[in-house]
Amino acid sequence: MRHGKKNNHLGRTTSHRKAMLANMASSLIKHKRIITTVAKAKTLRIYIEPLITKSKDATTHNYRTVFAYLKDKEAVNELFTVVSGKVANRPGGYTRILKTGNRAGDNADMAMIELVDFNEFFDGFAKDKKKTTTRRSRRSGATTSATTPKTAAPKASVSEEIQDAVVVDEVVEITAPPVEEVVETVAPIAEVAEEAITVETPEVESSTEETSTEETSTEETSTDETSTDDNSAEETK
Repeated sequence: MRHGKKNNHLGRTTSHRKAMLANMASSLIKHKRIITTVAKAKTLRIYIEPLITKSKDATTHNYRTVFAYLKDKEAVNELFTVVSGKVANRPGGYTRILKTGNRAGDNADMAMIELVDFNEFFDGFAKDKKKTTTRRSRRSGATTSATTPKTAAPKASVSEEIQDAVVVDEVVEITAPPVEEVVETVAPIAEVAEEAITVETPEVESSTEETSTEETSTEETSTDETSTDDNSAEETK
């Protein structure tokens, strides 16, 4: 009977289980995430998180203690130089387990265990979220609230408003030019207009004369044609 025994032996002997967890912890420190079964991931989390806590205090005693568990110089160096700086402000909870489904061969529950501070895809976990709480009265007929009512600001007087007003446009003084300059500029324009009128009027008269000459010529031709017709009729008789 295994009453009160929480550790999972994982179906292995003690030496085999310690060696397996040491190798998995070293791989997790080097690669920052590994894929394994859910049972092994939960056991690995219990195994590695105390070692990460020891890495925050870089003393010789802690170096030797962590090396006794991991037995890998590269993993120990990575833990005390890189990982400890990332997790310096985190009070525990250094790893995250994400289930990935069942394995094809034996249908075992698989999961990915990773270091929280080295995941760039979860931006929400990296940022510190501030908790916003609201206080509400539980009494039915309560009229008071936690937030203080907003008081309207006193209105400024008319003189203060005028002083604070922003000047948008500036007044520009426009002076009218003298009458002599206006006459000098208008006179050439009037002369040009008169010349245009005098040039256009003869053209109209000439066109009327041409139309009158054309009418007289057509009348003469018509009289000549009638006379020739009369002469031809007399000859035939």
